[in-house]
Amino acid sequence: MAWGPAGVLRDRNARIYLAGVLVSGFGDSAMSLAAGVWVKELTGSDALAALVTFCAWAPATAGPLIGTMADRVRRRPLLIATCLVLALVMTAPLAVRSAPDVWVLFTVLALVGVGSVLMDAAEAALIAAAIPAGLRGDFNGLVRTAVESTSLIGPLAGASLFVVVGGPTAALLDALTFLLAAAAFTLIRVDEPAPVKKAERANWARETADGVRHLWRHPHLRSLVVVGGCAMAASSLSSSANYALVEHGLHRPAAFVGVLATVQGLGSVAGGLSAGPLLRRLSSRTVSALGLGLFAAGVLARATGLLPLVLAGGLMVGLGLPWPLISAMTSVQKETPGALLGRVAATAGTLVFGPTGPALLLGTLMVTAFDHRVQLLAAAAVALTGAVWLLGKGPGRVPAAGAAPGGADPALPPQRSGAPAAADQDTDHG
Repeated sequence: MAWGPAGVLRDRNARIYLAGVLVSGFGDSAMSLAAGVWVKELTGSDALAALVTFCAWAPATAGPLIGTMADRVRRRPLLIATCLVLALVMTAPLAVRSAPDVWVLFTVLALVGVGSVLMDAAEAALIAAAIPAGLRGDFNGLVRTAVESTSLIGPLAGASLFVVVGGPTAALLDALTFLLAAAAFTLIRVDEPAPVKKAERANWARETADGVRHLWRHPHLRSLVVVGGCAMAASSLSSSANYALVEHGLHRPAAFVGVLATVQGLGSVAGGLSAGPLLRRLSSRTVSALGLGLFAAGVLARATGLLPLVLAGGLMVGLGLPWPLISAMTSVQKETPGALLGRVAATAGTLVFGPTGPALLLGTLMVTAFDHRVQLLAAAAVALTGAVWLLGKGPGRVPAAGAAPGGADPALPPQRSGAPAAADQDTDHG
């Protein structure tokens, strides 16, 4: 089997899925910015414009509950149906005409957020069945690279589209990307095991608790997911200081933040491409710790206020941040039984990305009360603490997929014959 990005791209299912990620990720990032600009233009309110992002992220807090659905049905039909429903939902903004109509945008973005959480959980389980185990580290790295690539051009395209043709066209663009994603899922060839029969299921709350329990009782996964959350919290603290860094540290106009974002984005692309090779040579804990250490070094370089070091620091931040995220998600895929994977992946996603909102809020408060360098030092401290804690736990015993740490857990359903070894991934509806 060929390794690396070339090996991934030789796999038909991987090629199709990555094409879907690029298309849908572009539509999502474009619509996200266009919706914020749309709300701002209709209402003149900065707070309501910021609420757009909150509506899109809020459903992630219910990840364990939403992810349970992905374990009750076959994943590929679920993904196709969800994409088609969301494409229909994205036509609702055509009715937005004035400020009193902005509730439609908030509702639409919240529904898209729910759909994205459900799709992330289902995709994680589908990939376990569709992508060879030896390619998953490289595959997850390429998915991360695709997401970062679309985040570089999507917002600019969304803003430009809104200025030229208005918000309704941006919404229709996102609807089209959902349709294309649905088409991509229909082309993926996968032999999914049958879901647990209805008569054999526990109730929804019990099934959700089973997924949370599996993750929390698995010491290897638990530590990687917790550290992934630390990485996202540190990233949010650092990014919320960008405008203060540009104004007070670099003494440049606010638009220079775009340069910093582009440099960090380039680093993230490199981070995604390098994650797979690193995970083949090093343990997931080591890769996560190295990523956090590189991130911390980059943040400290940004705190100097010297332009060459700030730019180099942005590259290091972008390079290091994907490693703990990809390590955590790939390990979830490998070490979770297929019957639980949707719930566990959604729970992991909540724990990894859940700290983003509160950390952004904390960062906003800190930047108004302290010098931006204090905030950057705090971000570096969070990352370094996570790295040291992770390395201090040692290699640990990794339970076999489908086994609960310390012995079988009677609350967990037995793994069905033919169920795939689990896998994870960090994606967006793109």
